[in-house]
Amino acid sequence: MLGLVFFIFFTPGVSGFFCTSSDLEMSYTFCDSTAHDFMFNMTPCSILKNSVWHSALTWVPKSDIAFLKVVFTIWYDGAKALHWKEVVCSGADDEYSVCGTLKGETIATTFDIKGKRTMFPKGDYSIIIQAFSDDSEKNMVICLNFTMIVKQDAF
Repeated sequence: MLGLVFFIFFTPGVSGFFCTSSDLEMSYTFCDSTAHDFMFNMTPCSILKNSVWHSALTWVPKSDIAFLKVVFTIWYDGAKALHWKEVVCSGADDEYSVCGTLKGETIATTFDIKGKRTMFPKGDYSIIIQAFSDDSEKNMVICLNFTMIVKQDAF
């Protein structure tokens, strides 16, 4: 059974389920108090059946995206499992379409997430995704807090 993951963020503090299937539940909140025009969808809503999730992102940033650093932090059953930083846009020879977007312009892009690189054991995951418009991580442009509940082991 293919599920559809779809969520839109317009108001700070909003939370809810955006994906529920027999093997996976995902919900979200913003971790800052700023309202965002943001939409993301992903198919399928399953962690067991596919190695690739097809995703689409629409976002209207509140600042120029000349520089963009993304920080991912993942906790598994309360313990930090991953902390990863990636400079997505540096202002020179950027390969991503979001780079160079001006404040107020709409970013609309599609991409694949390759989920089977990591086997997700059954349990509760908290995933914080922060994006900064500077290398010092002082100017946050967006922050999302995802809760992912894997209901059964993939192996």
